[in-house]
Amino acid sequence: MIVRTTEEITGTERDVTSEDGQWRSKRIVLGGDRVGFSFHETTIRAGSTNEFHYANHVEGVWLVEGTGTLTNRETGETHPLAAGTMYLLDGHERHTVRAETELRMLCVFNPPVTGREVHDENGVYPLVTVD
Repeated sequence: MIVRTTEEITGTERDVTSEDGQWRSKRIVLGGDRVGFSFHETTIRAGSTNEFHYANHVEGVWLVEGTGTLTNRETGETHPLAAGTMYLLDGHERHTVRAETELRMLCVFNPPVTGREVHDENGVYPLVTVD
């Protein structure tokens, strides 16, 4: 059994902030935990616009606080974001998240991220396997 708190993760290597400071990800479960997925609490700064593309991972997101807009850059389709909204990037869609207020999201990745990934120039996490 694994039990962790976000408080104990804060300030460790599991607490990752983007280079531009627009988002922060607390990686509660990682690939090294060997459970087949990773689980993160992500906050996105109010007023920010963030482009993402997970070409190697499926991501499920459940928004628990805040409001904003999700844009599928593949189709141009937009969706309002508010507490209780879930979106699943099952087609590896390029997407943009605009935060009207601070967003707090709970995210699941498959395959799991290891914690060593960084977004490349296209916003993509490389596929990194657990040693």
